[in-house]
Amino acid sequence: MIDFGREICGNISQATAREWLVSNGIGGYASGTLTGQLTRCYHGLLVAALNPPLGRTLLLAKLEETVLYDGRFYPLSTNHWASGVIGPHGYRYIESFELEGKIPVWRFACADALLEKRIWMHPGSNTTYVHYYLSRATQPLTLTSKALVNYRDHHGNTQAGGWRMSVDEMERGCCVTAFPEAASLYLFTNQGKVSCTHNWYYGFGLAVEGYRGLIDYEDHLHAATFEATLKPGESLTFVASTERHPGLNGEVVLELRRVYEQDLLKLWQAKQPVARKKTADWVNQLVLAADQFIVNRPLSGEPDGKTIIAGYHWFGDWGRDTMISLPGLAISTGRWDVAREILRTFSKYVSQGMLPNRFPDFGKIPEYNTVDATLWYFEAIRAYYEATGDNSLLEELFPVLADIIDWHCRGTRYNIHLDTDDGLLYAGTDGVQLTWMDAKVDDWVVTPRIGKPIEVNALWHNALRAMAVFADKINQPSQEYQTKAEQTAAGFRRFWNEAVGYCYDVLDGPEGEDASLRPNQIFAVSLPESPLEAVEQRLVVEAIAQSLLTSHGLRSLAPDHPQYRGIYGGNQLRRDGAYHQGTVWGWLIGPFVLAHLRVYHDPVQALSFLKPMINHLEAHGVGSLSEIFDGDAPMNPRGCIAQAWTVAQVLQAWEAIGQHL
Repeated sequence: MIDFGREICGNISQATAREWLVSNGIGGYASGTLTGQLTRCYHGLLVAALNPPLGRTLLLAKLEETVLYDGRFYPLSTNHWASGVIGPHGYRYIESFELEGKIPVWRFACADALLEKRIWMHPGSNTTYVHYYLSRATQPLTLTSKALVNYRDHHGNTQAGGWRMSVDEMERGCCVTAFPEAASLYLFTNQGKVSCTHNWYYGFGLAVEGYRGLIDYEDHLHAATFEATLKPGESLTFVASTERHPGLNGEVVLELRRVYEQDLLKLWQAKQPVARKKTADWVNQLVLAADQFIVNRPLSGEPDGKTIIAGYHWFGDWGRDTMISLPGLAISTGRWDVAREILRTFSKYVSQGMLPNRFPDFGKIPEYNTVDATLWYFEAIRAYYEATGDNSLLEELFPVLADIIDWHCRGTRYNIHLDTDDGLLYAGTDGVQLTWMDAKVDDWVVTPRIGKPIEVNALWHNALRAMAVFADKINQPSQEYQTKAEQTAAGFRRFWNEAVGYCYDVLDGPEGEDASLRPNQIFAVSLPESPLEAVEQRLVVEAIAQSLLTSHGLRSLAPDHPQYRGIYGGNQLRRDGAYHQGTVWGWLIGPFVLAHLRVYHDPVQALSFLKPMINHLEAHGVGSLSEIFDGDAPMNPRGCIAQAWTVAQVLQAWEAIGQHL
């Protein structure tokens, strides 16, 4: 589906704005631009998860490749230096770029020679493969690759100074050790010559980091040079790994990767109704994209634990993102065993009736500063049970869920408690961000939303309704949950703002009711149980469609609001100041489509809202969907190039539409 020719590849700005991503299922990844130019601190051929699924560390930054063919040199790499100089200009030799499943493929044209290059990671291993195949030539071609290495947190930046790494020659490669306590990086090739060296390359420009107000240049170490000559029809495999003995047979490992992706599609197809067995290529692409976020989180006694990376490049696994994403990434794709393991894994982390908000990168205890992640857990379990009818998991998790409800009723962290007067949940204390609108800069919480947020109470209402159903299914008392749900539904009437024809965003805040038009009320329509009347549901969808809807999701604040910010960029203060103050969120297109379906019962029109997201698969993170977009036209993509809940919600919306066609 993703296939670009010279009209994109030969345009340095167009090609550099598009990024590729491969992952390994344990939190590691490799990523870069179509040109090979580094623009982010997160770009690299091996970002290893040294403490899976976190501890992500840049080990191999890039390969500087040169071809010698018929007496002429052809540089294949492209660099934009901190001085502003571009060189070499390897992008000029890219004849095409495509995604073969999720494997990026470049074809370099050097006179009449055509050299193919593929990059992938081996599932479950911090190992990246770079495979070259000379598909066309009239004489041998010599490929020289300089391996540029590093050793730092993937959020970081290296200014080399006098740093000296250990580079030791090995059979078919070398071993790089940054310092005595560091994990070693092994670089191998299956043929050709290897020579070790130690030469720093200074001043790689990082344009996107500059746009984000961060350090926009970096140094990398040239640790080894690999040289091999290929005849037409021959191939070469380069391997970068934290393992001392990775497989070096590129054809065998490539076939394993292809079979892995084919099995994902077969599993998904097997769960589809007959009427939807044949689907568009873009759906297959999203099914493969979904897999990139599902990673291992082994626990003591639970080696098969699973979780979801919220987004690439910089997010780890967040409780909220995981539960919002689970139905689309694991249930819609037919991976019910994965969904089950994620739900079980997170049950082990419940504390005082709360799921973790996020897991820090290195060895710290989880953070529990979230009011909605726990409520999304109920919705994820409901979706799983609806698909599977798995009573055994329901019986296992029911005591945990009952304890969560009890904690919320009597009160837990951050003043989260049930107001018995109206059946609504209150949450919030000064200086803490608890909802998904969680931007904070130093002591400034941009959108504190202290009080009774509307989406929190829509989720609370659904959780109580779900608990009543769960209890009935496993022969437990259900009346208490049903009664509480009815009280919440009655109290939810307070959210309706008759004066404007849509809902308040927050009730009972420090300054009273917040009437700002935000997208959070869409959940009062899109969730399975709506506490709004039919006419109110329609008015909510209309209000959001008129002021918040864009081609790629919903704005986080109406443009006529005095605090609206239409462009996301600049330093952290400017970026986070806009994050939930007008920035478009891609994942919200899913709830909007579900709400639209509920109100208008028009699947064809609902599908039309997804069309721009289908087109977006060819931009930013090619083959995936972005985190956010500018609120102002042309709504440029920003943030993560691949975001779990954006992919998940589009898949979930597509599935819901299919049930109505």
